[in-house]
Amino acid sequence: MAKILILGAVGAATGIAAVPLAVGVLGFTAAGITAGSVAASLMSSSAVAGGGAVAAGSAVAVMQSIGAAGLSVAGTGVAGTVGAVAGTLFALL
Repeated sequence: MAKILILGAVGAATGIAAVPLAVGVLGFTAAGITAGSVAASLMSSSAVAGGGAVAAGSAVAVMQSIGAAGLSVAGTGVAGTVGAVAGTLFALL
């Protein structure tokens, strides 16, 4: 039982830490979209599809928000929950 709790907690912490890190690696940063990155390509595609604008609430907009300001309270909860579930499943294997 302790193994499940420990791996669930480790998974939660990892999920919370990994999301902003992964978003930054893609090129969504506090300074904006990094030129030549995956983020730049996604933003370009999104803008072309949106007639020159990136829709609020789109995946690109959400990832840029995370890159600029970090996870919201709700985002932290989701990332932690997904990580905890993954850690718990790993412990059960």
